[in-house]
Amino acid sequence: MTPLPLALAHCLPELILAAGVLVLVLLGAIRGRESDGPVTEIAAGLLGGAIVVILLGGKTNAIVFDGAFINDGFGRFMKVLTLAGSLVTLVMSRDFLAAEKIDKFEFPILILLSTLGMLMLISAAGLIALYLGLELMSLALYVLAAFHRDNIRASEAGLKYFVLGALSSGMLLYGASLLYGFAGTVSFAGIAETINGKASLGVVFGLVFLMVGLAFKMSAVPFHMWTPDVYEGAPTPVTAFFITAVKMAAVAITLRVILTAFPGITAQWRQIVIFLSILSMVLGAFAAIGQANIKRLMAYSTIGHVGFALVGLAAGGETGVASVLAYMAIYLVMTLGTFAGILSMRVSGEGVENISDLSGLARTDGVMAFFFATMMFSLAGIPPLAGFFAKWYVFNAAIQARLYALAVIGVLSSAVAAFYYLRIVKIMYFDEPAPAFDRPALAPRIVLAGSGIIVVFLFAYPGLFIDATTAAAKSLF
Repeated sequence: MTPLPLALAHCLPELILAAGVLVLVLLGAIRGRESDGPVTEIAAGLLGGAIVVILLGGKTNAIVFDGAFINDGFGRFMKVLTLAGSLVTLVMSRDFLAAEKIDKFEFPILILLSTLGMLMLISAAGLIALYLGLELMSLALYVLAAFHRDNIRASEAGLKYFVLGALSSGMLLYGASLLYGFAGTVSFAGIAETINGKASLGVVFGLVFLMVGLAFKMSAVPFHMWTPDVYEGAPTPVTAFFITAVKMAAVAITLRVILTAFPGITAQWRQIVIFLSILSMVLGAFAAIGQANIKRLMAYSTIGHVGFALVGLAAGGETGVASVLAYMAIYLVMTLGTFAGILSMRVSGEGVENISDLSGLARTDGVMAFFFATMMFSLAGIPPLAGFFAKWYVFNAAIQARLYALAVIGVLSSAVAAFYYLRIVKIMYFDEPAPAFDRPALAPRIVLAGSGIIVVFLFAYPGLFIDATTAAAKSLF
C-alpha cells in the first residue's frame, strides 16, 4: 500500500486544479456578482501550473489509491495535451465572451472542473475510476454547451448533449457491470488476468457496451449523431474545447481500456475498432462536403479525424499507440489554430460562422488568410505539413499490422476530405471579397500564427516529438 503523501504526489496536477476550483468558487462568493475579477487569469495560471508540474515532475510510474489511479508516461503525455487544449481555449475565450456580453465568471470554473475530470479519466486504472472521471468531465460539459443562456441554439445544444450523454453513460455502466460480473474485479489489470484470452459471450457484450460509451465521447460513427448540432449551437470557445481537450481525454482512456483490460482478445476488439474507424472516416469525408457553416464542417472533420486515429489503435502494439499519440498531438495544434481563425471571424462586432464569410479574405487580411490556409492544407494532409505526417504515422502502423484494406480506405477518405478543405482555400483566395473582418483580438491571432509555424516546421525537427510519443507508448505496455 502506497503511503498517502506519496500517493498524493502522483496526482499533484489534479490536486492543483481541485484546490483552484474551490478557491475560485470561494472568491466568487466573497466578491459577489458585481465583478468577475481575475478569474480567467487565475484559471489559466492553474492550468499552466499543472503542465509545469507534469513536465518537471518525476518520471516514475505508479498505481496508487488501491489500484484506482495510474501515473505513467502515457498518462502524462496525454495530460499535457489535454491541459494545453484547455489553456489555449480558455485564453482565446476571454475576448469572445466579452464581445458577446456573456456572464463569464463561471466559465473558467467549469473549464477547470471538466479538465479535472479529464485528468482523472486519463489516469483511471479501473472501471469505477473511469466512470467517476467521465461523469465529472461530462457534467461540466453539459453546462458549457448551454452556457450562452440567451441563445436558443446553445440551449438546444446543451439539452441534446445532456440527453444523449446520459444514454451513453447508461450503456457504458451496463457494459462495466457485465465485465465486473464476469471478472469479479473493476481493475483493468485484474480483468485482463481473469479473461486470459478467453472471450466468453458476457465479456464480448460487456466490451461492446463499454465501447459504445467511449465512442460517444470520441464522436465516432455511428454514435456521432449529437456532434454536428452541439458543435454548431454551442458558443465557439466551447466548441473548440469539445473538439480539442475533450477529444484528447476520450481517445486516451479508449487506448488505456482496450490495451490494458483486453490484451488477450485482440481479434474481438479489433473488429469493433475497425468498424468504428471505417464508418467515421467515410462519413467524415462525405458529410462535410455540403456544409455551409464552418463549425458544422469542423464537426464532421473531427469525426473523420477520430476515424484516422482509430486506424492506429486497430494496428495495436507500441507502434500503433505511438502513431495515435503523434496523430492526436498534431491534430490538437491544427484544430486550435483553425478555431483561432474561426474566433477571429467577426464583422461589425458580430460573430459570423458561414464559410462564405471567408470570401476574398486574402485581399482583406492576407496574414490571417495565409495561416488559415496553412491549417486547411495540414488538415487535408498535404505534405510536408504536419497533418501529412500524422496520417502517415497511422497508415504506416496499419500496414505493419497487415491491415491493408483499412489503410487504403483511410487514404481514399483523406483524398475525399481534401476537397472541402481546399474549397475553403479557394474561397479565401479566388472569390470576391466579403465584408472585412474586425481586427482580431491578440490571443487568437497569436494562437493562429503559432499553430501555423508548428505545422510548417515540425517536419524539420521531428526527433524530439517522435521520441516523446514512443516513450509514452512504451509505458502503456
